Amino acid sequence: MPLTAPLRGVVPPVCTPLDPRGEVDTASLARLVEHLVDGGVHGLFALGSTGEVAYLTDEQRATTLRTVVEVAAGRVPVLAGVIDTSTARVIDHARSAAALGADALVATAPFYTRTHAEEIAGHFRRLRAAVDLPLFAYDIPVAVHSKLSAELVRELAADGTLAGLKDSSGDEGGLRRLLVELGGRDGREAGPAPRFSVLTGSELTVDAALLAGVDGVVPGIGNVDPAGYVRLYDAARAGDWALAAHEQERLVELFGMVDVGPEADMGRSSSALGSFKAALRLLGVIECGDTARPQIPLGAESVDEVGRRLRAAGLSPVR
Repeated sequence: MPLTAPLRGVVPPVCTPLDPRGEVDTASLARLVEHLVDGGVHGLFALGSTGEVAYLTDEQRATTLRTVVEVAAGRVPVLAGVIDTSTARVIDHARSAAALGADALVATAPFYTRTHAEEIAGHFRRLRAAVDLPLFAYDIPVAVHSKLSAELVRELAADGTLAGLKDSSGDEGGLRRLLVELGGRDGREAGPAPRFSVLTGSELTVDAALLAGVDGVVPGIGNVDPAGYVRLYDAARAGDWALAAHEQERLVELFGMVDVGPEADMGRSSSALGSFKAALRLLGVIECGDTARPQIPLGAESVDEVGRRLRAAGLSPVR
């Protein structure tokens, strides 16, 4: 589904199910895509942080994206993460994604070495020039160690380099300032549809972000409960902020599963991504809850807590 209009709505970053050998489980991934589309989502973001893109080989990336595109079958747009350290490597991923049928690209700033704003701007411009697909910037300083400034985002939006921004910076004040500078909620809603989409990656404050004027959300835990985020989004779009807040509060409780893994025993990525996959396995969507190495798997007690949180949120495990 080509992006002929600004992207809006719920766009989950799709988990990448693995089999016990660590290979992409395409049958499980196909069921997950159907689970998300059936939940009413407005797009799919393959090969993001929640999709464990940093741990996948190039062949595994291609298998994942090919499967998502084929199963989505044009029902919703597919955004492909092309995340890597350098411009040359990102362009290679982008060309592969375009050949596999992605509708848009998502890229971070280059990382590992420290970069200047001019270098980051050149990175995005070269990528956009090399592959003619809409390009979304992924602002995630915790992973790439540089923050995309509002000035840089505005500049790259104005010259057509960027079609949108996924904000996972955790800087909600900065996001609000950017929205104001882009016209504010009233200006963005009252006028023609904006060319530039702003999506929040902060799944705990979606109602507030929508009230402020973001166009949508990219929620990791939306893999588990896509319909819940769609209900939240629909309520906000209808101006029913009480219903949106009620749904948000239920999702906040569900999101608590990301901390089920003991902090003394594993990293927070292992705990969070492991909890999403454990939940999807308990719901019967995927076969195996394993995460990619070197992440550490959840223990039985942690998985039991995931099941408890599913039931508390009104989701019924089948395993």
